[in-house]
Order: sequence, then structure tokens, then C-alpha cells
Amino acid sequence: MHRRDLLKLAALSAVPGVVTSRIAFAANEAIELGCPVPMSGAFAANGKFADLGMKLAVEQYGKVLGRPLQYSVLDTEGKPATAVRKVQELAQQKSARYFAGGILSSESLAMGKEAEKLGGVFITTAGADEITGKDCNRATFRWSVPTYGAIERTVRPLIEAMPKAKRWYTITPQYVFGDGLLSAAKNIFKEKGIEHVGNSYHALAEKEFSGYLTNALAAKPDVLLILNFGSQSSDTLRQAVSFGMKKNTTILVAWASGLEQFESLGADLCEGVYFGAQYWHDVDTPLNRDLVKRAKDKFKANPNYSLAGSYICTKILIDGMIKAGTADPKAVVAALEGLKYEGLTGPEEIRAGDHQVLKNYYLLKGKAKSAMKDKDDYAEVVSVGKAFLPLDQTQCKMA
Repeated sequence: MHRRDLLKLAALSAVPGVVTSRIAFAANEAIELGCPVPMSGAFAANGKFADLGMKLAVEQYGKVLGRPLQYSVLDTEGKPATAVRKVQELAQQKSARYFAGGILSSESLAMGKEAEKLGGVFITTAGADEITGKDCNRATFRWSVPTYGAIERTVRPLIEAMPKAKRWYTITPQYVFGDGLLSAAKNIFKEKGIEHVGNSYHALAEKEFSGYLTNALAAKPDVLLILNFGSQSSDTLRQAVSFGMKKNTTILVAWASGLEQFESLGADLCEGVYFGAQYWHDVDTPLNRDLVKRAKDKFKANPNYSLAGSYICTKILIDGMIKAGTADPKAVVAALEGLKYEGLTGPEEIRAGDHQVLKNYYLLKGKAKSAMKDKDDYAEVVSVGKAFLPLDQTQCKMA
């Protein structure tokens, strides 16, 4: 860096609110990315794979705009306050302004607001409608289909395929993500004349679901709709199967974590169960074929949802810098708005009005072990499509 640029930088550093201006002068400085995800606690497994996804994308590009890329993993512990503090620390210590992560909606909502304060960019795979709805902001983007779309692409097609299944019971985590899924499901129940025979709320730290399942059994539902995520949905499903619910009840996990979850559960338990999925490694698109090859070469395994989601979010940020021709966050935000690209699920588009990626969501059905053509062929795709609220119904008022 030339002496005159150092003098400019020194002068700018004394002016509040222009921290990101140093990017213009630090031509050879690394661009720091943050991966804020739970690396401990109930959702640590998802965080571990998200770390691998960002690692894969950063190593693939190596540099952007002539500057090296590097990243730091931030253990949010699944707690909004911890997540915000870790984001602040990385921004102060390494001038990070780009963040891809947030497994839980509560932490993602908090980090999105913090990214806006920092003049940065945050992209997430969390599901609460509020992220690109009433709590939207210019710094925040979302790759995953929100709760509305996940229910539309799982509950609706299952009702249509099973018109005689009129009694549904729900098990719901009591926080913004679970409430979003439950609200969307109730709307479809009302429209389709479905009898909602009961709901059990549970805490975010819950591991024992037998009491809730006892209530569900007593209600004699045709369908058990599981609305929690990660290890909680796996625990709920295991216990439901141990209670014998697969014998006379259809089970739907509305928001599965994909391959990792199937591996932990096993084919016998998953057989005949329906799962909603943001991503499936067997989808035949050019970018997904490329990701599968990279993951197998690097990790000797197919990518799961947590890895794939982190990879594509990181790739979107980097491609935004390339398109903008600068690492200035404001320019990158403008470059991403309205961007159309070939994504993991096929053609994807970042809607400018709310920063929601418009992409496919999948309804999977677990295969019998005897029908699997390889060790990862746990499910067949029975339905695929896009479902998003019109922009004027999202409540997003982008400043």
C-alpha cells in the first residue's frame, strides 16, 4: 500500500461509520468471511457441516478481485445474544462484513439486524418468514424457502395425494420458526377442510417427546406432522416409530436436514415417512453435479443440506462481489438484487424486493432398504416446486 493511501486510511478511521471504506485502499488485504453457526449444543452437527460448506466455497475461489479469501467459524451456540456478540467481535478484529450462517431463525433475525448496523451483508438458510418479511432489511438475504413455502410444498401435496386423511396432529417447537410452520399449516387445514385434532408445543432444548406423542396417539390422527428441526425432529420421529405410529399413521417431517438426518436414522426407520427438504444431493442440475463432485473429492461423501446451504450462500456472496467489481457491501447488495443464476435446485432468483431466493422445495418419501441403489439413496422425490408469498403480502418494507 502506498504512503498516500495509508494517510487516507488513517484520516478515514477517525470518522464514524466509514469502517468499510478501508476496503477501497486495502487492495492486497484478505476478504474475511464469517460463518456464524452453532458448533455446540443441540444443533452442533448442522454447524459442523455448514463449516465444511463455507470451506469448500472459499477454497474453490481462493481469491476474488485479486484479494485472498479467508473465513472464521463463529460458534453461536444457537443463542441470539451470543451470535450477535461473535459477529461484532469478528467485525472489529478482522473487519469482516460478510456473513453466511445462522441455523436457527431466532439467531438469524438478530444477526441480520446486526449486519445492517455494521454496513455488512448476511445470508442465511433459516426459515422464519419474518427474515424476508416484516423484519427484512437491505443487509439480509435468505437462500432457503421460508416456512410458508415449506408447508405449501409438503402439506398441500400430501393432502391432495391422501384425500381420506382428514385428521392431522402437529408437534411444534415454541419459537418463531415453529410458529411460522404451524400457522401456515393451519391455513391449509382450514382451506382443505382438515380437522386439526391437536398440537403439542415443546421447548427448544427438549429431547424427550414421549409425552407429546402420547397425546398424539390419543387423538388418533391420520397424519402426524412434525414441525421441529435437526436432532429434535430425529428424536421425535424415532420415538413416534417406537410408539408404533407408522402402522396406522402417516408421518411427515416438514423441514428435514437431508442426507445427514437419513444417515443417523437409518433406512428402516425412514421407510414410508415423508420429509420436506430444501436440498437433495441426487437432484440433476449442473451446479449440484459440480458440488457433489467437489464434496466427494474433498470429503469422500455426498453433500447434505447443511453443507450445501452454506456452500451456496458463500458462493452467492462471492459472486456478488465479482458482479459488483468491488468488495464494498453496498455495491454487492445492489448487484445481488434481482440476480438470476443456475443454482443447486435449478434456476434460482434473488427477489429484489425482499432479498428472498426463489427456489425449489422437495417432498421426499423414504425408501425401503431393499430399494436403495446405493448407500445414500434413502428417498425418492415425490413432489417438487416453488411456493412464495407475493411480495405485497410478505410485509417486507425495505428501507
